[in-house]
Amino acid sequence: MSGKDTAKNNKQEKKNNTGSYVAITVVVLIFIAVAIGATIVGLLHKDDGPEFYNCPHYDPHCMTVDKPMIYLYPTEDNTEVSVKLSNPEKLTTSYPKYTDGWNVLAQKDGSLTDLNTGRELYGLYWEGANYPAKQTEEGFVVKGEDSAEFLEEKLAELGLTEREAEEFIVYWLPKLEANKYNYIRFDMNEVLDKYMKLNVSPKPDTVIRIAMNYKALDAPIDVVEQKIETPARNGFTVVEWGGSEIK
Repeated sequence: MSGKDTAKNNKQEKKNNTGSYVAITVVVLIFIAVAIGATIVGLLHKDDGPEFYNCPHYDPHCMTVDKPMIYLYPTEDNTEVSVKLSNPEKLTTSYPKYTDGWNVLAQKDGSLTDLNTGRELYGLYWEGANYPAKQTEEGFVVKGEDSAEFLEEKLAELGLTEREAEEFIVYWLPKLEANKYNYIRFDMNEVLDKYMKLNVSPKPDTVIRIAMNYKALDAPIDVVEQKIETPARNGFTVVEWGGSEIK
């Protein structure tokens, strides 16, 4: 090969190398730009509440708050009550169908009439995705076979009536009794308000919100017993219960 050909080949090789470097540089810059963009979006959407992820209700890895039931007990019969949820985009199902809130005629005994349909109700039902259920150092460890007795005791301490407790128990008992042991912890107003605040009008005097987080266990674990303070039910009272399996 002549010197002229060698110089030509070297020049072509240098050109090819330069092209490769440029391509790699472009890819790296694109990757950096995407990472920076994702970080900025995350910062813009950051708040002091729990993190939410738009996972579908049927996703087994998506924690949902199941069977929240809202009860209304005004101090006077035939009280018109409006109930709105702060994050309706989290809803996976509801009854009556939630659109821009629920509007009902409430009686002192808790019976309701849907002002849109005229149907008689005993509560307002909804479920939501992306609930931040988690296991902590506090809670209770309960044998599956002891679940009914445990719930009767703790739900009374949490402020539920026997009727409300019965409706809670008949829904959750089969799930708890199917396990050898369960880790159980109760979320209350503060946590639930960050996830899905209830906006009720007229303003209630007492609000009791409960979500039972549970996780199946093969054997007992050590936890610090969760402290529970029994709320007083005074005036117009709103009660809500639900739960979530920790996955």
